[in-house]
Amino acid sequence: MPEQVCETWSGASSTNPQEWPEWKKNAQILMVAFHSMVATFMAAGIIPAYDTMAEVYGVTVPQASYLTSMQILLLGICPLFWKPLTSIYGRYHIFILSVLGSMVCNIGGARCTTYGTQMATRVLTAIFISPPMGIGSGIITELCEPEKRAQKLGWWTLMLTLGTPGGPFIMGFVTKHIGYQWMFWIFAIMNFCQLVAYLFLGEETLHIPENSHTPAASPDRSRFYHKFIPRRMNPRPLKAREFVEPLFYVRLPRVLIPACAHAIVFCYGNIALIVEMPIAFGEKFGFDSQQIGLQFIAIIIGCLLGEQLSGPISDRFLQALQKRRGHYRPADRLWLSYVGFGTVTAGLLVWGFQLSKATSWNVTPCVGAAIASFGNQVITTILISFAIDSHREVATDIGVCINVFRHLYGFIGPFYFPDMFDTLGLAGAAGVMCAIVGACAMLPIVAVHVVATRSD
Repeated sequence: MPEQVCETWSGASSTNPQEWPEWKKNAQILMVAFHSMVATFMAAGIIPAYDTMAEVYGVTVPQASYLTSMQILLLGICPLFWKPLTSIYGRYHIFILSVLGSMVCNIGGARCTTYGTQMATRVLTAIFISPPMGIGSGIITELCEPEKRAQKLGWWTLMLTLGTPGGPFIMGFVTKHIGYQWMFWIFAIMNFCQLVAYLFLGEETLHIPENSHTPAASPDRSRFYHKFIPRRMNPRPLKAREFVEPLFYVRLPRVLIPACAHAIVFCYGNIALIVEMPIAFGEKFGFDSQQIGLQFIAIIIGCLLGEQLSGPISDRFLQALQKRRGHYRPADRLWLSYVGFGTVTAGLLVWGFQLSKATSWNVTPCVGAAIASFGNQVITTILISFAIDSHREVATDIGVCINVFRHLYGFIGPFYFPDMFDTLGLAGAAGVMCAIVGACAMLPIVAVHVVATRSD
């Protein structure tokens, strides 16, 4: 059966996450958000070192890029495996195992001398670091009141999105000045910092009211040490169908349509820009890894600004409707998504056309990338919040399902992006991407918006 998320739990208890102090709930949310960011940060962070690793390992640059592509794929698929385990054994110890395993693999990555061994460490790292990519939405839904949910989900989606441009931005400097091996040492240091944070600030967020096996909380230090002991949180048996159960929710239009729309926009408003940035700026302007990394600042700025609209402003918009009408519908959030679709389209066109005709570096393509990133962040938070608000009782499963769509579609993109950009040019490819976003993402959202508004 799916892991149920209760909107309100009865009975105050220190073991009930909804009764925790605000700082403690925020600490758990921020750790999960940072954990998700680290996953995408490490996958994309090796992009500036493709040329160097290709030379060292004796492979082509496209083959070196598979080190990232494989991680994108696994970050989408592996949460299907982790989600049932967290619903039985809890999330806390799974997260500790996640960062510890990832740290060991990154230390191994720093010592690799062949392409095969490096691929093995990247595969294992992606498997270990992937748990919060899907279940983060469920944790946040359980810890947050409805009127604050979009803002806190926004923290998670923002960090998840920022990891993609943040990795290449920082690792461009690392690769140029101290060597590509230090990328993996820095990844390991980040994992160690996560481990320390989980040990001292982390708590088990899975709450099962009927679970009589959960011991009563004690205020002394034995309570602190007790949380480190792994135990079975849920006595029910683990069933094989639970490993694919999140995918069953594609039968729900309010999950399937937002998942597809989000995957399309994320692919073209985020992944396409990040994959093409090193190629376009490297070939056109002769940029090195550090100079290419600086271009990702535009995407980071766009994401940060977009979250201000999609998170806090979205929640205030719903609160205003609540005061005026006495209630609000999940579909009311979708009004703000149209701002996202408009800015993604405008940003991609500015980026493609300005970069296509540029003969020397100028800031306008980066402005376009920032505008597209702004729209992508708005759409990401709004669509995920809408899907979860529509089916709050299965928030974790929905998060895993949406994550699969996002990463599978994102995994396919880099295989046809080079041919698309070579054949159509930057401007033509930008036009095609905008057409796909409009026809395959925005129009279905308009349809589900109309239907959901009338039926609620």
